Amino acid sequence: MSQYKHNTHTQALSKSFKLIIPLNQKQMDSEIAFDCSPMLIIYKSGRIERLTGETTVPASSIPQNGVISKDVIYSPNENLSVRIYLPEKAVKTSEKLPLLVYFHGGGFIIETAFSPTYHTFLTTAVSASHCVAVSVDYRRAPEHPIPISFDDSWTSLKWVFTHIAGSGSESWLNKHADFTKVFLAGDSTGGTITHHMTMRAAKEKLSPELRDSGILGIILVHPFFWSKTPLDDKETRDVTKRSKAEVLWKIASPNSKDGVDDPWINVVQSESVDISGLGCEKVLVMVAELDIAVRQGLGYAAKLERSGWKGEKVEVIETQGEGHDFHLRNPDSDKAHELVKTFARFLKGEM
Repeated sequence: MSQYKHNTHTQALSKSFKLIIPLNQKQMDSEIAFDCSPMLIIYKSGRIERLTGETTVPASSIPQNGVISKDVIYSPNENLSVRIYLPEKAVKTSEKLPLLVYFHGGGFIIETAFSPTYHTFLTTAVSASHCVAVSVDYRRAPEHPIPISFDDSWTSLKWVFTHIAGSGSESWLNKHADFTKVFLAGDSTGGTITHHMTMRAAKEKLSPELRDSGILGIILVHPFFWSKTPLDDKETRDVTKRSKAEVLWKIASPNSKDGVDDPWINVVQSESVDISGLGCEKVLVMVAELDIAVRQGLGYAAKLERSGWKGEKVEVIETQGEGHDFHLRNPDSDKAHELVKTFARFLKGEM
């Protein structure tokens, strides 16, 4: 649970939901402005109750799935950290490994890089991929509205690339990260972040050492892009589902004038959003048949292919009979194991 003051962001939310704010503070603190269970509840006072994603687990020097981990601060001013994962068998070697930078999902509002959900997924993915991974924690909305999560993610990438010459502050990255094989990945809104970071890396140097973006490939797992109108005749027209997506965006970005047609989230359908400059060579888009955003994920891959993008290839994998982020909710299922295997094959250059 977290608390933030009734400031301009809360006022914007209040206007969005057409609330009448009561004068009694105690009443305000108990009356619900918006109930988005099982994710969160926002009260009329501005108090936020996050219902999931708040539990954390510590990093561990004891191998889990054959992987060790540690937390390192990347932004001292904001006290923001990353969790770094390394296969245990690489510790006593000088082996260079592919480098994965991962951005967690959660609608820009819930979850952290330190939750059991993401710790389990990263240890599993790193073990299967034999890579070194950096899982990024960023500030969340609505206390820190869009684009703060994008700005923090960019800061984390800049910090990662301070190790490109092997003289950065973090020994695991200096010793083991192969900066010729850098991959970005994320699920849900972490996929949204991944896209925007890769676009920005093509325009702004992550390091003076680089001639290009420095990113070899990206993996978008059930990426969350959205728009006011359905992308095609197969995208859901269910008013309740579409309204929920719109309200979550209002919570994440209360000052957005365009709602879900904002370029931060409407990447696929907006004709004004050009993705031809995506700064990587390879793309893997993973979608789930029953995901509300499945058409957007497929549309992203199609838009990229017809955009004039100069990358090598776009791979699309669709999991039948599953919904959004199924692999995180049920990591021991056969289909979750298959998703991780595909994830690993892409990182290993086997796709």
